[in-house]
Amino acid sequence: MPGFARKAGDGAVRFYGLGIARGMLVTLAHFLGTYVEGVRRATGLNPKGKSGPGTAGIFTVQYPEERMPVPERFRVLPVLLYDAETGEPKCTACGICAKVCPPQCIWIVQAKGADGKPRNKPGEFSIEPDVCMNCGLCAEHCPFGAIKMDQRFELAVRERRQGVALGMTDLLVSTEYWAKTHPKAWAEEEAKRPKPK
Repeated sequence: MPGFARKAGDGAVRFYGLGIARGMLVTLAHFLGTYVEGVRRATGLNPKGKSGPGTAGIFTVQYPEERMPVPERFRVLPVLLYDAETGEPKCTACGICAKVCPPQCIWIVQAKGADGKPRNKPGEFSIEPDVCMNCGLCAEHCPFGAIKMDQRFELAVRERRQGVALGMTDLLVSTEYWAKTHPKAWAEEEAKRPKPK
């Protein structure tokens, strides 16, 4: 067929569009695999007993009633950790996260005491979620482990300006919450933390 084969200078025949054909064969194999998996489900030969992640073929998740598990390393927006016992945020308002943020979407104002002297705690802390690029540099560079990347991705709001900036009350989560959603990372951090003597 003209256009599909061409004789090269070295005498070999080169077939153009071979990669497209291979890709279409992969798609066809997946398509036919859904029918094979359907027969296995209907006859009870599916070892997992139901469709879903980890099985072959097409599956449907009835969202929002049924949800797929989110991988631990999945990250969306940064959050601030606070100690559940004291209720105080771990953040010291050092500003390193705001300095390393590529789109500059983190804003910090250091708190002041009654005497007017600065305190090692944030008075205001806000993040613009529309600007944040979810890179995680703020969490990597935080020397106190106060800022972490969270997994919450359902961030739709009804009002146009409601989600423009998330304040400190929106961003604060307990260390217990983070330990529950990130068990492996929490265990690694606890192993590295020096034990009191």
